[in-house]
Amino acid sequence: MDYMKNFLDNILSSIALTDILDIIIVTFIIYKAIGFIRETRAEQLAKGILLLVAATLLSEVCHLYTLHWMLSGLMTVGLIAIVVIFQPELRRALEKIGRSRLPNVLSEVDKEDAKHLVGQMVTAIETMSASKTGALIVIEKEISLNDIVETGTVIDAAVSAEMLGNIFYVGSPLHDGALIVRGDRLYAAGCVLPLTQNKALNKELGTRHRAGIGISENSDALVIIVSEETGIISIAQNGKLTRFLDSKKIEKTLFSLYLDEDNSANYISGKLFGILGTFKGGKK
Repeated sequence: MDYMKNFLDNILSSIALTDILDIIIVTFIIYKAIGFIRETRAEQLAKGILLLVAATLLSEVCHLYTLHWMLSGLMTVGLIAIVVIFQPELRRALEKIGRSRLPNVLSEVDKEDAKHLVGQMVTAIETMSASKTGALIVIEKEISLNDIVETGTVIDAAVSAEMLGNIFYVGSPLHDGALIVRGDRLYAAGCVLPLTQNKALNKELGTRHRAGIGISENSDALVIIVSEETGIISIAQNGKLTRFLDSKKIEKTLFSLYLDEDNSANYISGKLFGILGTFKGGKK
């Protein structure tokens, strides 16, 4: 027991605060790297590289000199191979790190304006869903979408159900592209979005859905998609697609985006109490 106590005391006395910080940072980097690999097509390639490293170490332990020489030479050029093989994934990671950020434009929206804005957007989305009018609405958050804006036409218009309907009307020249919403403004329309490279997606999903998922993979934007074939409403965020949503779910999501949780909850509960009060009054 004394030996174990002295051993632990020696270890603890030799560990400085910087060592703990160093371990935490390295652990976080490894954790994020593993998470990033799992989200992309690089997972199988990463497994292959780990297997190659294990084979190199095993060949050295077993004194397989020729095999070890071959594998060591292969590992020497491995860094170049990794850059070539993982080029799309590395580019995406660097874009996330280096992409410029905007001030939180959503927090600058007045609460009353946010309520009006959400109401107008929900009304337009309901109408487009009922008429099976395709729509792709990208709500910009902290990560700037200026490079996407440059591919479309800047309109910088106030949010209204009528304006949204006109933009995505089939006869409109801007209806095929994406609409970028910045703060409380319809900022740019007819924009071109990057398509997701996720091969596991449902084959029924078209270009509009793949573009919505693609921009959500490369930014923190919230994307609302209305299918022109079925009228189904979907949301893409963080590379994930949620389908078969109704107007209530869209309304709740937008309120949580534009209002803080307390104000959002109070507003929604106020609407519910108002509906219940109307119902009770009608029964009387």
